[in-house]
Amino acid sequence: MKATKKTRTYLRKNDRVMVMAGKDKGKVGRIKLIELSKYRAIVEGAQIIKRHTKPGQRSSGGIIEKEAPIHISNLMLICPKCTDPVRISGKVLDDGSKVRVCKKCGEIIPTETK
Repeated sequence: MKATKKTRTYLRKNDRVMVMAGKDKGKVGRIKLIELSKYRAIVEGAQIIKRHTKPGQRSSGGIIEKEAPIHISNLMLICPKCTDPVRISGKVLDDGSKVRVCKKCGEIIPTETK
């Protein structure tokens, strides 16, 4: 039986991130979806691909543009306070809750849920 690799990331859905490598280097967008099993994320407005589809019963077909997944290692979170791409650390508060902390300014990064 193969042991499963435990995957972890400090990035969350709706976080503002900057693409650090690849053809879209420097683009900023929000995370729409995270696939932790593949360690990839779909970022709004980055890694746009063209999909050629045949006409079917429900769709007319044609060329569809959509976002493709990007490896999480190529993304950096943008701190809301310093507005720069930063590294993130985890911290446990006195009440026992876990939070994300900006390594540059030390500010707590809120987890947005929409």
